[in-house]
Amino acid sequence: MRLLRFEKTPGVSGGEACLVGTRIPIWILEGYRRLGWSEAEILENYPTLRVSDLAQAWAYVSAHRSEIDQAILANQEA
Repeated sequence: MRLLRFEKTPGVSGGEACLVGTRIPIWILEGYRRLGWSEAEILENYPTLRVSDLAQAWAYVSAHRSEIDQAILANQEA
């Protein structure tokens, strides 16, 4: 079983799921992907991330699509 690298911490990024050790919400990364950004563009803009981090983010999105969709929608309306 693969160790997932995400966490939800109250008071950090609104309690949204983030990659472990960062304040980068997974919904933000998915939002960029939906806008057509390549993984290379995401990594260029978030230089502390690795390809394996993005793979973990995409796995989280796949397993929690409704949560991610709601987060993206809520933040578009904000």
